[in-house]
Formats: sequence, structure tokens, C-alpha cells
Amino acid sequence: SKDLCMIEHIPEMIDAGIDSFKIEGRMKTALYVATVARTYRKAIDACLESKEAYEAILPWCREEISKCTYRQFTTGFYFGRPDENTQIYDSNTYEQEYIYLGIVEDAEAAQENAGSIVSITQRNKFSVGETIEIMKPDGTNVPVTVEAMYTDDGESVDSAPHPKQVLWIKLSEAAKKYDLLRCKSV
Repeated sequence: SKDLCMIEHIPEMIDAGIDSFKIEGRMKTALYVATVARTYRKAIDACLESKEAYEAILPWCREEISKCTYRQFTTGFYFGRPDENTQIYDSNTYEQEYIYLGIVEDAEAAQENAGSIVSITQRNKFSVGETIEIMKPDGTNVPVTVEAMYTDDGESVDSAPHPKQVLWIKLSEAAKKYDLLRCKSV
């Protein structure tokens, strides 16, 4: 089945009396859950503020949701009985625009510039010199350069090839504890 996506129908759901939204998280990455929960929170808040605020933020919401999707979207049973268009019939069901790198577990200010040195338990491969993105809880996405990378023992490395390896990363911009790091899929 396609993934349920109701980001474009927040006003109808609120008008229907729905006051609690469940975000699917089972068998999804932390990046998916964080992106979807953050995006729906911003959409709901904007909708409660005004129709204009919701319509203004909707393009950003669509873009953010598309960055973490794994399947195409459907509205499920909300607008009637699903048909053949709610299913994926080919074998290529997964689409991924961004890759989850890790969550900032510790952060300290870098002395030379406004950047920071952060600790993460790395989830996917990336390298020194790459541009990655800091996902802030408030919806801000900050592009940063990976300036240097060190193992937990202080050894300098050029890339992070081992999943679940603890790394210290020097970033060109400041990051804080609990920010998520992601990079564009190639």
C-alpha cells in the first residue's frame, strides 16, 4: 500500500473533530518520524492560527514530507473506499530523497568559527567535505559542511563507513543536542 499522507487535508480533519493524529513510526527511520511529526506539528499550528497561515506553509510541508518518503502517497479511506490507485503494483516501492546520518548526542562550540563539534552515533556513510543538513526542531534546515571527523578515540578519519560508530564531527555551523543530521541521497 502507499503511505497515508493527509498533510494537505489538515483543515478537513480538524473540522471533522479529530484532535489527535497518529504518526506511523513502526518500521520507519528516526529521520522519517522526526520529519513527519515536525511537519504535521507546524501544519496543525498554522491551520489553527488561520487559513492563510496554513496555505502559506503548505508548500514547505509538501517539500519536507517528500524528503523522507519511502513510498508514494494515498489518503487511505478518508475520502471513500480505496481503489487500485492506492496500491503500488511494481517492485520499486521505495523512494528516498534524504538519508539519516544520526542525532546530535553532544555539542560544543568550535573555537575558530561559529560552527560546532558534535557527537553522533552514525547511521549511514558520509565524508569530510560533504554538505549535509541540520534538521532543527523548529522546522529550520541548515546546510553545513563536514569540516573534520574523529573517532571516539580522537583518531582523524575521512569518512564514516561503520554504522553505529560514535563520531565527533566538526561542522561549519552550530548544531545543538537533539538536532538531526541528514544528507541528500545520491
